[in-house]
Amino acid sequence: MDSSLVIQLRRHALTRQGLQSEAIFGSGLAATLAAIEHLGYVQIDTISMIERAHHHILWSRVPDYQPGFLNQLLENRQIFEYWFHAASYLPMRDYRFAQHRMAAVRDRTWANYHDIPASLMNEILLRVRDEGPLRVRNLENNKGKSGSWWDWGPGKRAIEKLFLQGDLMICQRIGMEKVYELRERMLPANLDMRQPDLADYAGYLLQSYLRAHSVVTFEQLTHLHTNPALKKTMRELLETQIASHQIKEISSAVLPKAYAETSVLTQALSATPCVHLLSPFDNAIIHRKRLNQLFGYDYKLECYVPAAKRKFGYFCLPILFGDRFVGRIDCKAHRQEQRLQVISMHLESPINHPALFAETLMQKLKQFAIFNGCEHLDIQNIEGVLGI
Repeated sequence: MDSSLVIQLRRHALTRQGLQSEAIFGSGLAATLAAIEHLGYVQIDTISMIERAHHHILWSRVPDYQPGFLNQLLENRQIFEYWFHAASYLPMRDYRFAQHRMAAVRDRTWANYHDIPASLMNEILLRVRDEGPLRVRNLENNKGKSGSWWDWGPGKRAIEKLFLQGDLMICQRIGMEKVYELRERMLPANLDMRQPDLADYAGYLLQSYLRAHSVVTFEQLTHLHTNPALKKTMRELLETQIASHQIKEISSAVLPKAYAETSVLTQALSATPCVHLLSPFDNAIIHRKRLNQLFGYDYKLECYVPAAKRKFGYFCLPILFGDRFVGRIDCKAHRQEQRLQVISMHLESPINHPALFAETLMQKLKQFAIFNGCEHLDIQNIEGVLGI
């Protein structure tokens, strides 16, 4: 593949991700909704070395993003929580495409909740119906009519199953703690509830990924989907769209078997000299193989690696400069001290325009400290790397 084409595909991919210009989605609550609808999902994660992933992903695209926006959008019934490839916030307009997984939980073909008594789940539903939104902690040491259901173990599993099969929805989070409400009280009127067939679902996945990434691979499109029939349907859909010239297959040693919208192959884009410190769970990098193929960037989250075997740090963040991933940086928010510590930074070489990079990175780190609720930025561990 021509190197200039690879560069253009990278730029289109990053532009679609909202990472090549400031405030592409606008500002405030409306921009947060626009970002979620465009990306298709935002992954939720509990690790708190720095601000949690779902907030970090949105802040990278909405400069004035506030963590409270997600609860507001849940209350407005514009987004919902469910499972994409992991726990995620999703646009409410896409709710019907989550129903296939909900049905699989009911049919016991997905998720292992076979041991939960129906009587316990019915009791929880009645309690939410009568008393309103419920947290798991409300079940702890609180005996129900049966005198034995309300404990942390079976109660927690029962409420999780009710959520996964769609009877309960999450109406807000208090910190990371979920608050559950009845589905009928959360879904907006006139929401499209049609059950998608395989062709509908494959079309949803392809449309979502092309909209958000511009350049996709088959593995990315079918990530964690093991159903052979869905994979067959996706291949047929790709062939149809190639035949109608909506997409084009791109194949080379660098990026084997990728697909891009035909229109992007004739549109030249310029890179913008901005810096992003991306979450390890960011939509732009979550499919590691595609990341390596398209950008030549080999990234691994090392919090799951034994300390002695880590190369770059417990929670190192990819550094994006313009249209290239140029390194990784490991940070920790010491919240009681209101201090953001840069533990280490490792740069790839060479970096074009190093002075501009250092200046732009420092601006981003200052903004990142504020986003993490920190007044002080501690960069003493990387001053030599930055040459300051």
